[in-house]
Amino acid sequence: MVKQSFTHVEHWVFDLDNTLYPPSARLFDQIEAKMIAYVMEQLGVDRAEADQLRGDYWRNHGTTLAGLMQHHDLDPDPFLVAVHDISLDHLDPDPALADHISALPGRKIVYTNGSAPYAERVLAARGLTGLFDGIYGVEHAAYRPKPERSAFERVFALAGVDTTRAAMFEDDPRNLSAPHAMGMRTVHVAPEAYVGDHIHHHTVDLTDFLAQLR
Repeated sequence: MVKQSFTHVEHWVFDLDNTLYPPSARLFDQIEAKMIAYVMEQLGVDRAEADQLRGDYWRNHGTTLAGLMQHHDLDPDPFLVAVHDISLDHLDPDPALADHISALPGRKIVYTNGSAPYAERVLAARGLTGLFDGIYGVEHAAYRPKPERSAFERVFALAGVDTTRAAMFEDDPRNLSAPHAMGMRTVHVAPEAYVGDHIHHHTVDLTDFLAQLR
C-alpha cells in the first residue's frame, strides 16, 4: 500500500506551480509571456530571441532567472515582481485538497522556484491559506534554483526539514533528484509519468494521492 511508504514522514514539502493547482490552469502561459516581455525590455532583444533565452536558461540553469543573473547580472527582485503579476481569477478553491493537506501529520511547507509573495496569492486562490508552517521562495535560497542541491539545503535548513523523515511533491522531475539523494520520499505530480530511479511515486491527481495516505 502507498500509505505504508509514508509512515515515517513527518515533514511534507510541496512545490507550488502545477503541483498545488492543476496544469490545466495554465498559469505559466501568463508567466512566460511576462518573462519574454521583461527580457525584451531589459536586454533590448526582439521577441524571438527573448523567448529563446527564456527557454534555454530554464533548461540549462534550472530557471530563466538563474540564467539571466549569471549571464546578464540581472537584479532578481524586480524580475520576480514583474513576472508574477498575473491573473489568478481562474484558480478555484479545492476543499478536498485542503482537507487532505490539513490531515497530514507533522510539518508542511511550500517551496517554489517562484517568489513567496506569489505563492501566498496562489494558496489564497486555492483555499489553502493557513495550512502550511512555512512558505519559501527562490529568494530564500539566495536566488539559486531547484534543482541545485545547495538550494534545497539552504531552504531545508531554514525550515528545519529532516530529509530522512520527509517527502517532496513536485511536477518537474529534475527537482526530485536532489531530494531523493537527501533521503526523501519523492512524488512526481504530473499528467504523464517520468521514469527515473529518483522518483518513488507518480500521480496525476495530488488530491487523490493524499487521500490514500489517510
